Amino acid sequence: MKVLDVYNQDGKKVDKIELSEKIFDGKVAETLMHQAVVTFLSNQRKGLASSKKRGEVRGGGRKPWRQKGTGRARVGSTRSPLWHGGGVTFGPKPRDYNKKITQRMKVIALKSALNAKFRDEEIVLIDKVSLDNYKTRVFSEIMGKLKLKNHKVTLVVGKIDNNLKLASRNIAGVCLEKAAQLNTYTALNCSKLIFTRDSIKIVEERISKWLS
Repeated sequence: MKVLDVYNQDGKKVDKIELSEKIFDGKVAETLMHQAVVTFLSNQRKGLASSKKRGEVRGGGRKPWRQKGTGRARVGSTRSPLWHGGGVTFGPKPRDYNKKITQRMKVIALKSALNAKFRDEEIVLIDKVSLDNYKTRVFSEIMGKLKLKNHKVTLVVGKIDNNLKLASRNIAGVCLEKAAQLNTYTALNCSKLIFTRDSIKIVEERISKWLS
């Protein structure tokens, strides 16, 4: 049985919570995690880089000078890749970087990421995050009380309210994520993964549906 301490916003231990043995079973599929991260990052790429080939450059249809007798090197067009302003040889063209993995693979990769974080003692559980205003100072003080300042953190919540969004967005290294959208990359790309009491239940339910 795996248990996590629950802290309040003042950094005081208030409870313990039992984690799902079905999900937190200690199994870490590193190859699958790598595949999920590569897929996620590839799908963020736009693939819009483009350059003009020789045949796409405007102008240059006329031979700049006659073939012989000038003493210059022979040339047939100013579109030549050898010329400044000419075409580009083997330059980039728009392409699709999209990769796909199955939903079950994504879920097992996320499960592995959570197990890896638990193994490395990088999961922090807090009761809730409740802000009366959207001041960055207030959120920063909460992070300080939890001893999470100067850490790269991902805060996973059940629902993102406006005060929390505005208060956390100006702090470097803080990523705010909805439990329903948590993925392997976001879970791994931090030194501390913070869950609220309700958000960890949502993530456990998400994963459990695919393990049964």
